[in-house]
Amino acid sequence: MSAAAARAEAAWWQARRQRRRATVLGLTALLAALLAAAWMSEVRPATLASGLPRIGEYFARILPTLRWPVLLADSQTEGSLAAWFYRLDSWSWLLFETANMAALATLLGAGAALLLAFPAARNLGAGMLAFQCARRSLEAMRTVPEIVVALILVWAFGVGPLAGILAIACHTAGALGKLFAEAIENTPRLAWDGVRAAGGTWPQACRFAILPQVAPNLLSYALLRFEINLRSASVIGFVGGGGIGEELYTVIAQNYYEEISAIVVLILLAVACIDLLSEALRHRIIGAFG
Repeated sequence: MSAAAARAEAAWWQARRQRRRATVLGLTALLAALLAAAWMSEVRPATLASGLPRIGEYFARILPTLRWPVLLADSQTEGSLAAWFYRLDSWSWLLFETANMAALATLLGAGAALLLAFPAARNLGAGMLAFQCARRSLEAMRTVPEIVVALILVWAFGVGPLAGILAIACHTAGALGKLFAEAIENTPRLAWDGVRAAGGTWPQACRFAILPQVAPNLLSYALLRFEINLRSASVIGFVGGGGIGEELYTVIAQNYYEEISAIVVLILLAVACIDLLSEALRHRIIGAFG
C-alpha cells in the first residue's frame, strides 16, 4: 500500500511539474508576443512617459471651474452649473436625436439579425447554401467599422442622420446575428423535434419552438447593443452622421474645453439611464417568459 501511495504521489508531483513548465512556457510565449506587438506598434516607455502628463493636462483643462457659493446661480454667473450647461437646450435636442438614431439603428439591425440568425444556426438544418450565405453576410456586415460605412453613406446620401443610422444598423446586424445564431445553437431541440413531428414547416418550427426559448437572451443582446449604438452614434457624428457627435467634434476642434466636458457628461448620463431602463425591461421580459 505504501509503495502504491508513493507511486501515486510521485505521479502527482510529476504532473504538477509538467503543468508548471507548460504554464511558464505559455507565459513566456505570451510575453514575447506582447513585446513583439509593442515593438511593431512603436509603443515605447519613453513615449508613454512623455504623453501621460499631457493627458492629465488635457483633462484638467476640460474640468469646469465650479464655485460652491454660486453653484445654483443662473447661466450668467461664472462658476455655476447653469453656466457650464449654458447650451443645455440645444445639446439635449441633439442628444435626443442621437438616441433616436441609436434606437432606430438597433431596431433595423436586430430585425435583420433575427432573420439571418435562423439559417446561420448549424443545428436547424437550413441547408448548406443558406447557412453559408447567412454566415458570410453577417461576417461582411460586422467586418467594416461603422465609421467607414458612414463615410461612404455620407458621400451617397449627404450629411445627416440617415447615413449614421444605416451605418450603425449594418454593423449591428452583423454583430447581433452572430450572437443570435449562437444562442439558437445552444437551445435544446426537443420542442423543435415536436413541432416538426407534428407536421410543422421549418419557419413554423423556428417561430413556435425556438424563438420562445431564446427570446430573453435575444432581447438582452439587443438592449446591450442599444447602449453600444448610443456611443457609436456619438462617434458617427464626427464624420457628418448627425446628432451630438457633430457638436462634440466642433467643440473639440475649437478647443472649447468646458463644453467638451459638459457634452461628455450628458452622454454618460444618457447611457446610464438607458442601462437602467434596459435592465428593468430585460427582467420584466425574462419574468414573462420564465
